[in-house]
Amino acid sequence: MTRNPLKSSAGFTYVAAIVMVVIMGIMLSQAAQYWTMRMQREREVELIYKGTQVRDAMRRWYNFKVPDPTATTGGVPAVQVQVTPPRANLTELKTLLNGTDSAAKTHFLRPSNMKVRDPKSGKELDWELYKVAGSPKVSGVYIKSDAVPLKQDNFPFDLHPDDFKGKKKYSEWVFIYDRVPPVGPTGGIKLPGAISAPGVQQ
Repeated sequence: MTRNPLKSSAGFTYVAAIVMVVIMGIMLSQAAQYWTMRMQREREVELIYKGTQVRDAMRRWYNFKVPDPTATTGGVPAVQVQVTPPRANLTELKTLLNGTDSAAKTHFLRPSNMKVRDPKSGKELDWELYKVAGSPKVSGVYIKSDAVPLKQDNFPFDLHPDDFKGKKKYSEWVFIYDRVPPVGPTGGIKLPGAISAPGVQQ
């Protein structure tokens, strides 16, 4: 029996169309995955930036001076003396917006840094307050997110690696005002008696 060339051609065209659809589906899936990961990485940068801004605002509030890594006393890194006494303990971040009770009304933090997006979902979140166990003093912030960070290493040199490197979820990234990196090739210094890597209180 002689094959009908039309039927053969139509069958080939149908198979080719199916193959093209599958290929396009794979390409679109890969493109979507790429853009999703890219957006997550960009939000991670935003999270680190805003967390650092809050940390620095706390440093100004508490009059915390980052030690000079080149200054030593008897071979031991020297901590700079605070020129002015620290203010009262922070109990909420709004205090950093409203400033002090002085006529100058010093403001320590921009309103735009009061919230941050979850790098994974993109949802806007409030900062959670980090406190050392048994203390009412707010000494840092973190976000409540169980998503796994894409970034696992090579954090900015002024962040203590123990607080960020290799963490399994974003809630383990804690920005603490008196945590200073150890002395290393990129600079930084570890305060005498500095606390160990924090365990976030959920």
